[in-house]
Amino acid sequence: MNPIDVAVVQAAPIVLDTDATTRKVCALIADAASRGARLILFPEAMIPAYPRGLTFGTVVGERSEAGRRAFARYHDAAVAVPGPVTEAIGVAAREAGCWVVIGVVERTARSGTLFCTMLYFGPDGALHGLHRKLKPTGAERLVWGEGDGSTLTAIDTPFGTIGGLICWENLMPLARMAMYEKGIDIWLAPTADARDAWQATIRHIACEGRCFVLSANQFVTRAMMPPDWEIPAGDDAILCRGGSAIIDPLGRYLAGPLWDEEGILTARLDLAAIAAARFDFDVAGHYARPDVFRLIVNETRALTVETDAGGEWEVGMASGGC
Repeated sequence: MNPIDVAVVQAAPIVLDTDATTRKVCALIADAASRGARLILFPEAMIPAYPRGLTFGTVVGERSEAGRRAFARYHDAAVAVPGPVTEAIGVAAREAGCWVVIGVVERTARSGTLFCTMLYFGPDGALHGLHRKLKPTGAERLVWGEGDGSTLTAIDTPFGTIGGLICWENLMPLARMAMYEKGIDIWLAPTADARDAWQATIRHIACEGRCFVLSANQFVTRAMMPPDWEIPAGDDAILCRGGSAIIDPLGRYLAGPLWDEEGILTARLDLAAIAAARFDFDVAGHYARPDVFRLIVNETRALTVETDAGGEWEVGMASGGC
């Protein structure tokens, strides 16, 4: 198996400016590809932003009119899938000849619900699949809906199977096991968690799944956020310090973690290391003990109203996606 060069992008959006952030993403794709990368990972909620520090005027049992207006503003900046943003990123992926995986806040076509979503673009420019976060964490539940098992996406590529989970989904043992069963070789973990404990999580996944792990986070300061957002911090305050990293199947760093700045991490993955690492531990294989343990995963799409038409997100998808 030939080695593959990969890149993890640690960057911040131009917050709530979807067009400008999309242009920034496309430029970063070209930059990473110029360094040899054939697989590029961006952070969680890269477009239009992770709503760090916002309350949207909500306390238990009450919402404010100002909070509703703030949500509407955030909703308007979110990404239609498919739409102009996905088209632009697809073109950038095709021109770079790379796989590109990016976190966006997805706006559904026929409702007000937003999802924290991970999009998979191929070097052909097509959108090959997506994953919607199964369980938003804490106050994220104020603004994002829950995904379902139909988007537990794993994609076969010429260099192995790619797939993963978003931020604290990676702490969910059953979700991890469902993905391990799909044979993930390169695990993708876009996140908003810059704590030291996150490094333990992604290193554990590498050891547990005997897979390469790519984790991408944003580097964000208060000055990068809209001035009218009520965030109790000075302009020079760091709101998210990053911690992006690339890890091998035995839990060792190949690049990073990167702290306190924007940047692009690259590494060459020796794919033969996957089989070598699984020699003594294969979590979904000889170490699984299916005679003792069994996991049932519901991968059907949850529909409030069932019709003959295809699902919203399936429109425009390339065949053979998830």
